[in-house]
Amino acid sequence: MKIGIVCYPTYGGSGVVATELGKGLAARGHKIHFVTYNQPARLEHFHENIFYHEVRFAEYPLFDYPPYETALASKLVDVVKYNNLDILHVHYAIPHASVAYLAKKILLSEGIYIPVVTTLHGTDITLVGKNPAYAPVVAFAINKSDGVTAVSESLKQDTIDYFKIQNEIAVIPNFIDFDRFKKTNKDHFRKAIAPFGEKLLIHVSNFRKVKRIEDAVKMFALVQKQIPAKLLLVGDGPERQHIEQICRDLGLCEQIRFLGKQDAVEELLAISDLFVLPSEKESFGLSALEAMACQVPVISSNTGGLPEVNINGETGFTSNIGDVEDMASNALKLLQNDTLLQQFRANALAQAQRFAIDNILPLYENHYQQVIDNKVYNKVLE
Repeated sequence: MKIGIVCYPTYGGSGVVATELGKGLAARGHKIHFVTYNQPARLEHFHENIFYHEVRFAEYPLFDYPPYETALASKLVDVVKYNNLDILHVHYAIPHASVAYLAKKILLSEGIYIPVVTTLHGTDITLVGKNPAYAPVVAFAINKSDGVTAVSESLKQDTIDYFKIQNEIAVIPNFIDFDRFKKTNKDHFRKAIAPFGEKLLIHVSNFRKVKRIEDAVKMFALVQKQIPAKLLLVGDGPERQHIEQICRDLGLCEQIRFLGKQDAVEELLAISDLFVLPSEKESFGLSALEAMACQVPVISSNTGGLPEVNINGETGFTSNIGDVEDMASNALKLLQNDTLLQQFRANALAQAQRFAIDNILPLYENHYQQVIDNKVYNKVLE
């Protein structure tokens, strides 16, 4: 197939999933055309089946904000026409689903039909999407998509609860590439960070308020009172300065290391004992899955799709949002019992293997084919 993929090209979960999906499909022989305003962060290497189309938009004094949606729609029309795409797959409803609908209508006026699949990732539904400023457009665009997928059962239900959705929503979970995310021997690396055998906890995110990194720090403060430990904070974002100040106030600057954005995050996961994800909202929890693939149990909140990934009492533990005492207690259960920790490591890997990319790619291929096969029917509906 010739597949167009629209996503945000940043380090956020939806962009990562879209990029890794495109790379996986390209490896299976499909022609993948990425259409974004920057090259996606994980699109590092050349592949003969991957093409990148940059969206450019002109500045004009009349506009307070560049008209990105208009430029993206025009670019999609161009890419579909001149590359004979079979299907468009847009990730994150805002604004990609509505832009794809506009491009689809323009192409239809020229006698070209392009089916559109929209994948819902989380805050496009649970946070931004239900804002009254966007909700009517989001609902319309979802209902006008030829196929709709969500990354978890929880997100599917949230979408149904928040909007009047007539379309069927298929749940196709996020996935993991075990060629990259796996347990490797990095003992020399660990000794450099924890020279006295301290336990290592790790958190990876984009440092937004919804991730509740403050809870991770407060939980760690309770843990390190009981055992020698260090906390690695990987990523960057608007909450970093606030979190740094909390670390200073708690006197934990020596025990907590801010590592910023890391491309080789799998090397840090390989040396960690526990992954901490206390989010307020988490429609799937891709970072937790990446940790589990590296045999790292997860201490998380029980929000959204996290319980579908992190099985409480097996691959880690889940707690109510904000319950740092329970999270600390659960962390100590594992960190103070090496036999139990090793069992949870094995359980985490076994659970992660269910989400191996080779298990998920056929689900998307089948969904694309179903949508394409219904093309004539859908065209009539337009």
